Amino acid sequence: MDYSFSDGEGSARNPRFGQVRGTVVDMMPARMGNRGAGGCMLFVTLEREEGDTVNVILSPAAFVVDFETLSVGMDCTFWYLADAPMLLIYPPQYNAAVAAVNRNSRMVDVSRYGRELVNQERTLQLKLDGSVDIRTTNNQYFQGSPAGHDLVVIYETSTRSIPAQTTPKKIVVLCS
Repeated sequence: MDYSFSDGEGSARNPRFGQVRGTVVDMMPARMGNRGAGGCMLFVTLEREEGDTVNVILSPAAFVVDFETLSVGMDCTFWYLADAPMLLIYPPQYNAAVAAVNRNSRMVDVSRYGRELVNQERTLQLKLDGSVDIRTTNNQYFQGSPAGHDLVVIYETSTRSIPAQTTPKKIVVLCS
């Protein structure tokens, strides 16, 4: 089976999405330059397991898994576009594309999936059957093939093979 990518969107060594995980320690309305963003964007501070902090901008365009409301004290993961421009400041600041509250009962993968439905990092392959709920970020049914798209994959179990295989509970297509 060929797990290569034909869409030219990066490689396993240059993933499209980066991620940062930590506990939310502060949330406040974000500012844009000298003015506020009208309450539409949040500035989230995370404390990572290593003890350092990172900041994440959560805009209305970011997809939040299961539309959960984030709050201080939650263990969360944020994914960002790895090739997007970033401020070179400390602590680092990322613009979130996807956010998820970490739960023991679910796993979330955010990646570009190729024509064989293998993620860009070549760590997960999707097995689709009629039970998989495939939606867009505005919760509409996705009418095409998820292959060749950036996907948010929500699943509970996977095989121990390389790549691991799963039949996800839900897929959200990040239509660009």
